[in-house]
Amino acid sequence: MIRWSEAVVSAVVRRRPGAVELVVRDADGTDVPALAYVGLVGEPEVGDRCLLNSNALDRSLGTGGLAMVVALPDRLPLSQKEPGHLVKARYTPLQAMVMGVDDQESPHHALLREADDLGGMPVVAADLHSSLPAVLAGVRAESPDLRVAYVMTDGGALPAAFSRTSSALREAGWLVSVVTTGQSYGGDLEAVTVHTGLLAARLVAVADLVVVTQGPGNLGTGTRWGFSGVAAGEALNAAAVLGGRGVAALRVSGADPRARHRGVSHHSATAYGRVLARPADLVVPDLSRCAGVSEELAADVVAGARQLCATAAHLREVHVSCGGLPDALATVPVGLSTMGRGYRQDPAAFLAAAAAGRHAARLATGTQQPPAARGAGGC
Repeated sequence: MIRWSEAVVSAVVRRRPGAVELVVRDADGTDVPALAYVGLVGEPEVGDRCLLNSNALDRSLGTGGLAMVVALPDRLPLSQKEPGHLVKARYTPLQAMVMGVDDQESPHHALLREADDLGGMPVVAADLHSSLPAVLAGVRAESPDLRVAYVMTDGGALPAAFSRTSSALREAGWLVSVVTTGQSYGGDLEAVTVHTGLLAARLVAVADLVVVTQGPGNLGTGTRWGFSGVAAGEALNAAAVLGGRGVAALRVSGADPRARHRGVSHHSATAYGRVLARPADLVVPDLSRCAGVSEELAADVVAGARQLCATAAHLREVHVSCGGLPDALATVPVGLSTMGRGYRQDPAAFLAAAAAGRHAARLATGTQQPPAARGAGGC
């Protein structure tokens, strides 16, 4: 199940909170990319011998195609007893014990003990981690002063430190907090469930708006139900139970080679049409007259969303103009990439996410306009 190997650190490439990117030299003398989580294995240095898990590297995975440092066996980190008893990645060799925001030892426990209400806070759910910066661009195009938190589910990467995107967005001030939930860990705040993660974002991070999506590394099998993005529907159910305002960001593509993801992805149809059972706004981006988006695709997205809403009574169809969003997306402080494609290759993917952010910002500020007329207000 695990491909083990040994190597020696030959270079430290980049550091970010919680993680270090490395080049390591394996037994064959080949330099390969690797990643070490300092909270688990300590700080690697050039010349350190390291034990690697090379599964993802050997399979050439698009998101996680690098070796993971399991240990620095000649220089193990000193153990320290710290408060908190939430165990993430439970009962695996690399389980980590953290202080949860909802932990009995947490200074926020009293605040969250009986907490049960998001007070109408907008909660945007998206299928892919790559939607996160685009959603934020849409939020900031409408209201740059809103405090936005990212609630990370455990459908993709478990360590928050794996995400260069969330780290850079945090550093740029586009996010006020990263909240890790379920088995994911390493955020500014740790939570047991998406429910307490949402409450912590609202009450502890004092967020005006939340974006919920999995970490990097979407898992899909080409089946109706076998993909990690079903959690988007579950997140919106949690938001509704807690009195939040659910905003469903469509997964859209005009360039994906797989027919099931072109136009409105089947992931969105399943997550929002079947998994989601509570009321939510389905944001339909007006892609007409957007550079790089064909009129056929723009019409297909509207038709796909309309069909989805017709079969799911809990969804409210909300049309949102994409006017100005290309310029907003150009200001994102990280590279835009989804399934290996950038903005020029698949602008519709990012515009759809940004439109959801724009709608959520309007809800947060109380400036929501009536749904745009079909075909009006393109890019």
